[in-house]
Amino acid sequence: MGDIRQSLLPRDVLSAAKELLYHLDIYISNLVQSGRQPPQVDTKTLELVEEFILHSPKDRNVQPRRMSALQELQLLEIMCSCFQEQSRDTVRQLMFSALFSLQGNQADESRMALLSKLVSMSVAVGRVPILECAATWLQRSHRVYCVRLARVLVDDYCSLVPGSMSTLQNIHSSSPRFCCQFVTAVTTLYDLTTEDLTPPLELLQMIVSWLQDDPHLVLITLLNSPLSGSQPISSLDLTPLGGLVRWCVKAPLAYRRGKKQGLTNGTSDSETEAGPLFSTLHLSVLQVLMLLPNILNEKGLFGRLALLQLETLATLTSDLSRLLDQADKHGHGPSSDAHVLSQLVLDRLAQALQVALANGALLCSREDLRAICSRLPHNNLLQQAGSLVLLWGREGVVSLTWLVGTGLAVLPSMMRGTVGGVIFWVCFAFCKFSRGSESHRAI
Repeated sequence: MGDIRQSLLPRDVLSAAKELLYHLDIYISNLVQSGRQPPQVDTKTLELVEEFILHSPKDRNVQPRRMSALQELQLLEIMCSCFQEQSRDTVRQLMFSALFSLQGNQADESRMALLSKLVSMSVAVGRVPILECAATWLQRSHRVYCVRLARVLVDDYCSLVPGSMSTLQNIHSSSPRFCCQFVTAVTTLYDLTTEDLTPPLELLQMIVSWLQDDPHLVLITLLNSPLSGSQPISSLDLTPLGGLVRWCVKAPLAYRRGKKQGLTNGTSDSETEAGPLFSTLHLSVLQVLMLLPNILNEKGLFGRLALLQLETLATLTSDLSRLLDQADKHGHGPSSDAHVLSQLVLDRLAQALQVALANGALLCSREDLRAICSRLPHNNLLQQAGSLVLLWGREGVVSLTWLVGTGLAVLPSMMRGTVGGVIFWVCFAFCKFSRGSESHRAI
């Protein structure tokens, strides 16, 4: 395509970009039809994209052209139509890659700016083909850029236009792949280390709603990944489970940080609203973990793929230790509200660890688990999680007696006494006991 440059130079900035998109579509369609494996866009074509669409020419002697805001909007509409009209997914994915795959050069900033606007617009107008391409981009790109895209979407739909979150929420049925990657990105972005990195209430409500409607949503990338496929270095995690566990465990203390002063009862409005949401999210995450054995066994990955990384848990317990120390400074003895919240945090961590171990999401030795938990204050459930690790073949199972006892013990903190929570834990224990009844041994 390098020979069309001279024909693009005399054109105005929008016309040149539109013409290049037209030729890019034809070029990639022919590339796919040729059967070359893998199809790869040549360097000259990528340079044309940078010069006439991203307006960041490789040659510094070439004066970069700029679009007005209206022209940029028109370009986004043209791109939406281009991807919508292209019927072959392979061609769409290659075009998206040619436009937005990060190259490690100065054009990447322009690339990210245009990508963010295109994806945000696609959410607003329901352009599913672009969202599907964006899902692939999120799966393959460096996590630093993924969280940048996620922040733009959160800003656009949570802050910029109040009440527009429903537009983002409604895409879960049309593009679940994108939603899965979006959840992974936002749980990476909002790690609850500061107030600025605490998820907005509207975002939390949306994710809780998604998981209640379809617990499989956060496993879609795992379900669609090839058996031999490996994640690119520094990409997002394969699932958002690690980030969701971090949210549920840290939330009770993170929402208290810096909000104690000036409150008559020590409780903020946001904390009151977020508390039940995180409890619901915690239960949903445990239910998702229970789906894993069948999925991992079907892929031949049970006992081989850890969806919760030990390093992630080590970072989480380190953060918890710091938050618990801060809570102790504001507490006044074991009856204080801070102590109750601290025990809730540790209970949730213990529940997540035990269910993750039992369902193959966490692969570690008893010694590794004890080492991680040892930096935290004493907690009965956490003590059991660190000392009770059972194996059956390649599957981790836990004893029926312990699980039923644990479920009843932690029920008040998780479900506030609802019968549904009891049924959940008893059914979970029964399934694990039945699956492991033939042969299991304690370590």
